[in-house]
Amino acid sequence: MSPVPSLRESRPLRYFTFFYLYLMQGIPAGFALTAVANYLTAEKLSAQAVGTFVAVVGLPWAAQFVWGPLIDRFQRSAIGDRKHWVLLAQFMAFVASLGVLLVDDPLQQIPLLSLAFFVHSIFASVQDASVDALAISIIPTPERGRANAFMRGGMLMGISLGAAGLSYLINRNGFFYAALTQSLTLLALTVLTFFIKEKRGDAWFPWQTRRPSPPDREDGPPVSLRWLFTELYRGMADRRNLLTFGAIALVYFCNSVFLRTFSFHLITKLRWTDTSVSMLQGTWGSGIVMIVILSGGVLSDRMGARRLQNLVMLGLGGFLITFGLLAPYWSQLPFATAGLVFSSLADPSFSVAAMPVLMALCRKGVEGSQFTTYMALVNLCDLAGAYVSGHALAWISAPVLVFFCGMVVTATTLLVALRFRERGSVRFSWLNK
Repeated sequence: MSPVPSLRESRPLRYFTFFYLYLMQGIPAGFALTAVANYLTAEKLSAQAVGTFVAVVGLPWAAQFVWGPLIDRFQRSAIGDRKHWVLLAQFMAFVASLGVLLVDDPLQQIPLLSLAFFVHSIFASVQDASVDALAISIIPTPERGRANAFMRGGMLMGISLGAAGLSYLINRNGFFYAALTQSLTLLALTVLTFFIKEKRGDAWFPWQTRRPSPPDREDGPPVSLRWLFTELYRGMADRRNLLTFGAIALVYFCNSVFLRTFSFHLITKLRWTDTSVSMLQGTWGSGIVMIVILSGGVLSDRMGARRLQNLVMLGLGGFLITFGLLAPYWSQLPFATAGLVFSSLADPSFSVAAMPVLMALCRKGVEGSQFTTYMALVNLCDLAGAYVSGHALAWISAPVLVFFCGMVVTATTLLVALRFRERGSVRFSWLNK
């Protein structure tokens, strides 16, 4: 009987594993932040209340930087250096998801609904941090573009299933059955993780002995949390790293504002149903996005993540400016549908290029902690965008907000490029060496 292949040995297994691990993270995100948020909007809950709900649900994801150093510090286990964190977090996230079943009427139980999703998000954020740490320690540098394409593709597919599939169940069978379907899916994927090994010699259970395997990196003695946090600060505080990540974070923020603003406008002003918006965001539009991001992963490895990132930023800024100016056409179904498809396309397309760039910024020795911190701040930008858009819509029209976001993205791209001149020519990259 041939031995079970491990993540460190098998490229196809790496692609498959990170695809479904991120799909598992995307399902609850699509359920809470798209299906439930759109449902609440359709039931006449105010934009401020919906924005606050989204922010509360996603708040634990913004605190991921706390988990990174702990995962790096306590990473030794008989079942794998990171697998024990992933498996434990997945199981606890499943248990926490059962709390959502206590909600009978989401519209009348907003505090309980928010609390249930908040508790689940705590364990989901640990899961996300541990998977991020596993990814940066497992994936070889030449594969990072393609691997990130599978990662973002899995996240997108999960969000699509959570948004479209569970939105359909909410309106057809009720909130309880949608929440139950989520929990059963999380349990099934947790069981699948049990059968995946990091290294061939890893044990199946923590109390067993790990068999020796050829070393693929130097495993030094455990380091202190103080050293981890010190090195993490040095990596994050580097001037070039700050500029690079600051620009990336601003793009995520503006894209989040656009996504929430346009969805809210369609439901409240143009009278689309929440199911129609969720289904379009999560069905055939996502098929186009999957093709684009998988192609983008190959491009990222071949043409360079930095260059691809700059091109996507310029494209996003140009689209938002144009789309805001063409607001009178939003009422036309084909035009609005194209806008929804692009809203689904923007984040994963940008992430395929931005994630390898962020991986390259990470300081040796604290790669997992630093990358996890970047991901926490990216999540915070998404939450901030949802919160700000919800409150800004009380004072500013949706087209103006979209146009303003486009101007900010375009200006950020040009200003950062001007900061890094090379031989008298402007290059759209802030990581030139």
